[in-house]
Amino acid sequence: MSRDGRGVRAVSDTSIEITFMYRGVRCRERITLKPSPTNLKKAEQHKAAIEHAISIGTFDYSVTFPGSARAAKFAPEASRETLNGFLTRWLEAKRKHIASSTFDGYRKLVELRLIPALGHQMLVDLKRKAVRDWLDTLQVSNKTLSNIQSCLRSALNDAAEEELIDINPLAGWTYSRKEAPPKEDDVDPFSPEEQQAVLGALSARHAT
Repeated sequence: MSRDGRGVRAVSDTSIEITFMYRGVRCRERITLKPSPTNLKKAEQHKAAIEHAISIGTFDYSVTFPGSARAAKFAPEASRETLNGFLTRWLEAKRKHIASSTFDGYRKLVELRLIPALGHQMLVDLKRKAVRDWLDTLQVSNKTLSNIQSCLRSALNDAAEEELIDINPLAGWTYSRKEAPPKEDDVDPFSPEEQQAVLGALSARHAT
């Protein structure tokens, strides 16, 4: 009943183990099924479907076996990379390609603003809302808000180009606040006509 020769075997009264090769590693995973002849046949079909998905490049370990310890091992690097890690190496890569003054500006924004606030988030999970909510807490000018977003947007553009993320969550979007209009000066300046009248009066006074 175990069918070991086909990579399928009963390992308990309630589970079946299937064995397959993935990325050069022999993997064994258990399926919660009573090892009856019918269920063993189903397990063989499941194994065949997995091997077909592997052969055409569509197999996702974490989807097929979400509770497996191997799922994390085979997960793409991007899915395990935090924004902290990505921004750190992105910044270092930028050093060779931008002016030193631009690099210094980016470095300050990354190290003093972005990493402390968002560095714990996974790169692939970063959402526009998280960025907006954070920016909304900052007591800074719109110019500073723009600089922060410009830096992060550039980094996320590069992440998208490297196919680490599907889309840049900041693409086509900018956060800003309504700023209070500048206070009017209390001084009420003279009009040109009033200025001429004052100058004329002063000239007449000096002439007498």
